[in-house]
Amino acid sequence: MHAFDFLPPAFPGSAVVFASPHSGRDYPPTLLDDSVLDRRSLRSSEDAFVDMLLRAAPAAGAPTLIARVPRAYVDFNRAATELDPALISGVSARGLNPRISSGLGVIPRVVAGGRAIYRGKLSLAEAQARLNGAWHPYHERLTALMEAQRRQFGQAILLDMHSMPRDAVCMNGQHTTLRPDIVLGDRFGAAAHSAITEQVARVFAEAGLRVARNSPFAGAYIAQRYGRPALNQHAIQIEIDRSLYMDERRVEKRPDFAAFQTMMDDIVRALAQIGMAGGEGVPLAAE
Repeated sequence: MHAFDFLPPAFPGSAVVFASPHSGRDYPPTLLDDSVLDRRSLRSSEDAFVDMLLRAAPAAGAPTLIARVPRAYVDFNRAATELDPALISGVSARGLNPRISSGLGVIPRVVAGGRAIYRGKLSLAEAQARLNGAWHPYHERLTALMEAQRRQFGQAILLDMHSMPRDAVCMNGQHTTLRPDIVLGDRFGAAAHSAITEQVARVFAEAGLRVARNSPFAGAYIAQRYGRPALNQHAIQIEIDRSLYMDERRVEKRPDFAAFQTMMDDIVRALAQIGMAGGEGVPLAAE
């Protein structure tokens, strides 16, 4: 089983790393056999097609990491320790956080809408096998990528790409036409220098998309782990409104998907420019 695909840059030009940890759609037969849900229901947890929105990244000089295993199997945006005792036998119920309690640990118990994936529990050995086969290799490669970028360019900028349900974002508690198309999560400045977040926001805004920051998505495990601005390492979680390019209920591309994909090509190229020599950049912090 391949946990991810690594797409090297056509030339080593940008400190930016693109990643799509939730767009994997290679469903292991064991998961399909063990689940009480059909494939389409399992896919409701995917950031479906986000990987296809990053097709311009390698040619723009930015390395790209694309998940192949699905989020319903293992969630790369959770810590390896976030094991759910309601799903996995032999796991302590102490120290639970709201993500685990809601069924969204590193081995998810539910998909979108709180629908249970399994009839019963998984063994701890099965959970560890998934972590060893997928989670650890993914993060080992991402860690190595970020370190290599810092060595080569003096900084590393991780753009962690996701998608969000249209109904996930409300303005002032109301569903309005002013909802953002893009939500940037930098953990309120803890994961990325404000100058970089501002440049990323500007790229999307200049493409005609409405941008919000840190609400309702401030960045999860990946942003927290890899965002170290004091070490010239930055991480921003980027959420894209799914309704812009896909039918959420059917998990299918919209008829105008190609047009949105072309717009994202331009956006991705502009984002890669942020990490290039001669770009605006940010002052490098002392090591």
